[in-house]
Amino acid sequence: MLRDIHDEIFRQDDWGTPAQYIPELANVPSNRFAMSVCLANGECLNVGAADDPFSIQSVSKVFSLAATLGRIGDQLWSRVGREPSGTSFDSVVLLEREKGRPRNPFVNAGAIVTTDVLLSGRQPKQALAEILGLVRTLAETDDIHINERVAASEKSTGARNKALAHYLQSHGNLENAPDLTLGTYFHQCAIEMTTRQLALAGRSLARLATGPNVISPRHARRINALMMTCGHYDGSGEFAYQVGLPGKSGVGGGILVIAPKVASIAIWSPGLNHYGNSHAGTRAAAMLARATGWSVF
Repeated sequence: MLRDIHDEIFRQDDWGTPAQYIPELANVPSNRFAMSVCLANGECLNVGAADDPFSIQSVSKVFSLAATLGRIGDQLWSRVGREPSGTSFDSVVLLEREKGRPRNPFVNAGAIVTTDVLLSGRQPKQALAEILGLVRTLAETDDIHINERVAASEKSTGARNKALAHYLQSHGNLENAPDLTLGTYFHQCAIEMTTRQLALAGRSLARLATGPNVISPRHARRINALMMTCGHYDGSGEFAYQVGLPGKSGVGGGILVIAPKVASIAIWSPGLNHYGNSHAGTRAAAMLARATGWSVF
């Protein structure tokens, strides 16, 4: 089934465009594809470039959210909402209208607040070690690293994120200096993983019996709900309509998709659609959902 999807993606030859505003990502060829599926019986199936590392970007927000909920629990929601935004991931419009409280933890402003929580009282390297340590534990490998070139590339072109951080600070919703929080955030987004590793890391969210279930069932349920409603920004409704499963995208072209108690799925193709989500990856997720009948509905 996965081979059929892989072959169909290449037959369609419709890839989208890699993120142009981050130079290190803009140079990645658009016609790359990988898919990994970890099943409840412990089997992991892979097609395409499943062992090629890529920048997970905003998929990292899933893991920073899990770490933050584990650290402070529901206190987070006093600073970040849980509603879809209906706007692009880096929009300042709702942040201004709603007095500096981001609509959800997956838009950039919300993820900056989440990172700020993890950073409070610690050095950036300690906060990053917590996120990276969680990801490595979930994927059961130490071979997951931060790409310093990508982090530097994001910092050099991150004017919009800098504006969001300063706006959060102006409303008292940032505890650390904007540069410290943003530096941590840029490095978090620059984590590199393969689809094989990412699918393994998603098993705890899928509540599969295999692998280390270090994310509590209560937090996994809430994170899945937010992935369903907010994980693809203003394209979340379309993804839910086409795929019917919780998913979180990143502008590096990765998508983590969760079929609760059934499978953890990771897809990568760096070309993006107009929402900033993987173009071929979104189509592949829809093909997989149709072929398997997996859906939360």
